[in-house]
Amino acid sequence: MPEIVEGRGEGASPETASRIAELREDLRRAKSQSRANLAGEIRDMGFSCQGCGECCQGEDNSVLVFPFEIRSIQEATGLSWAEVATPPEEGEWDREGYFHTLEWRLAKVGEACRFYLGGVCAIYTVRPMICRTYPFYLDRGKLMASECRALGREIDDQEAQRLAELLIARQVIEIEESIALLERYRDFPRGPPGKRGIIVHDSEGVHIIASDCCASGKEQ
Repeated sequence: MPEIVEGRGEGASPETASRIAELREDLRRAKSQSRANLAGEIRDMGFSCQGCGECCQGEDNSVLVFPFEIRSIQEATGLSWAEVATPPEEGEWDREGYFHTLEWRLAKVGEACRFYLGGVCAIYTVRPMICRTYPFYLDRGKLMASECRALGREIDDQEAQRLAELLIARQVIEIEESIALLERYRDFPRGPPGKRGIIVHDSEGVHIIASDCCASGKEQ
């Protein structure tokens, strides 16, 4: 696992404190969202996975994965942290030559998720929440859907209820993770590209990764 270091950089800004307050209100609303109403919306929209695997591959495929999900995949596969997840390529450099980025993405091989093998998911039982709920997601409680050929197909009440419960749980987790990230995040003076390494900010703090991993860093 990458080294975790607390307290690098500057303290939280008033803007960050305000954003945390907004997220806490979002969290309150998320926890009180009606599962029955959401399940009804899912039934109206319709969905039945066809197992096509299109959501598991492609240049734009990028699966956000949280630290606790990475550990679950590690336990199931025996892989290292770096084999399961990688930092996003988007971020900013500091004056010491470190590349800063936020959170983690499932590792890929080419344009496909590294766990999409032989047309099936090799980590299906421990796949991340974003995979369990695809193509649906909640935007401040509003049901949204990404592009998927399986949309519009008939879905039974039990499956709609299951997805509704997962979506609400996912939204709660995402908000809690965002709050934890912002509470631990410390801003930094920007600088030119360097070769010191990557600093990943997530809900657990700051992770420092060796410099040979940061060649692909891209400015936001």
